[in-house]
Amino acid sequence: MPNVNPTPPEYPGVLAYLYVHDGAAALDFYTRAFGATERMRMPMPNGKLGHAELDLAGGVVMLADEMPEMDIKSPKTLGGAGLSLMFYVDDVDAAFDRAVKAGGTVLRPVEDQFYGDRSGQLLDPFGHTWTLATHVRDVSEEEMAQAMEQMNG
Repeated sequence: MPNVNPTPPEYPGVLAYLYVHDGAAALDFYTRAFGATERMRMPMPNGKLGHAELDLAGGVVMLADEMPEMDIKSPKTLGGAGLSLMFYVDDVDAAFDRAVKAGGTVLRPVEDQFYGDRSGQLLDPFGHTWTLATHVRDVSEEEMAQAMEQMNG
């Protein structure tokens, strides 16, 4: 039997797997909004997307159409997302603007954060929450703790 790597090198670290209401539209949105590159697409005979993969910000995002009959539901069906996805970009203002123009809804506008990032949060048309960020300054744990204390006053 050949020696097989139990962790394929093309799938490093933790991967996101998203269930969406319209897989083909989601692939289009993520490529336009976030600059993702489609790796693969596996449509099912019924026209739904059985599986797809995107390269995004140095990682891999997998996705498929929801299949409520198999208890696989999208945030739209569930009434909200149970997680938020985040990635870093070189220019958060430009990347965020592109994502909003592609159809994202601003939840939190881009602004400087006390922990050293400039970030904003948006909701994609499929119910998933995304945070885009650019790290703009290094902040020590002590400085972060002090800023948190001041915020909670």
